Amino acid sequence: MADDFRAVSLQTPAQYAEAAALYRAVFGYQEPDHGLNPRLLAALAHNGGSVVGVLDTSDRLVAFAYGFPGTSQSALYHYSQSAVVAADLQGRGLGRLLKYAQRDVALAAGMKHMRWTYDPFQVRNAHFNLNVLGARGRWYTPELYGPGTDRLVVEWNLTQEPSVDRAPVAEVPVPSDRAAVTNRVVGRVREEFTELLAMGLVATGIHRDDDKTWSYLFGSSA
Repeated sequence: MADDFRAVSLQTPAQYAEAAALYRAVFGYQEPDHGLNPRLLAALAHNGGSVVGVLDTSDRLVAFAYGFPGTSQSALYHYSQSAVVAADLQGRGLGRLLKYAQRDVALAAGMKHMRWTYDPFQVRNAHFNLNVLGARGRWYTPELYGPGTDRLVVEWNLTQEPSVDRAPVAEVPVPSDRAAVTNRVVGRVREEFTELLAMGLVATGIHRDDDKTWSYLFGSSA
């Protein structure tokens, strides 16, 4: 149960090192250039960023997220770069604890919105981001980190609770299994997302059609 855990802001070199180790373990990163520098986390924590974690009853770090202030034209927001949960504890509400801990940091700094990216073909993440938190998919970025890394940029209004949306005006189906995503599927989804977002619509949610397909729901940005 989530009651067995608590969210905190990380504050010590030992905690930053533990967070960097958890990051590597969850993502399975081996190459040095995929690692996370504990000194970067210290700098973020002391200069307006968010470095938050979830501890279990023995004070072991089991989840971690970090972010920093971002700007785009006249918009100011908190950007959440990454969030990880220990593999054996995923699906127990720790992701929500992390995001709300980041939300508290951002609000304390005077920010009203948070942004982050995720793989649009990871439907579990889509459900959490759009349906649970109430974030909205607003921008589609092809190959953000290189080939095979299309990302949907979501924006979360930190001052509003998730709301029930009106009937969607468009839907975009995606496979339920990331392994079933082919280049042809990526091209179709990229084209459909780009067209709908250019029309001023946003991704407002995702629902399951059947065992093999989910559909993104698009509606007004209001």
